[in-house]
Amino acid sequence: MLVHMELLRIVISELSDQQVVYLREVDGPRSFPILIGIFEATSISRHIKGEAAQRPLTHDLLRNVVEELGCEVQDVVISDLREHTYYARIRIKKEGELVEVDSRPSDAIALAVQFKPPLPIYVDDSVLEQVA
Repeated sequence: MLVHMELLRIVISELSDQQVVYLREVDGPRSFPILIGIFEATSISRHIKGEAAQRPLTHDLLRNVVEELGCEVQDVVISDLREHTYYARIRIKKEGELVEVDSRPSDAIALAVQFKPPLPIYVDDSVLEQVA
């Protein structure tokens, strides 16, 4: 079962190579952190703050490519947790079909916040059980 989550906060530390994004269950009490890289963290932060880049950065490029190909990003799913590594899928509608693309959660979340309103973020219930 997929659980609807939202971005609770992002913590960017200049003293560490690992940044943290926190997700919270939309209609429930569960939340958990995911360690991410500085590039993804700054991309997420930039979009949350409404700051525009002078030229398209990687996540802007991904959104632009998907849209120019006539597709629509539907949502992102954090689908698995194996050996302390999270796995995600970006779900894209293409000609009425749903295509799932493997992704790091940090890139999937960075893509989700590109949209207004942000795309839904889901987490598989099995992942939430593991992090509880």
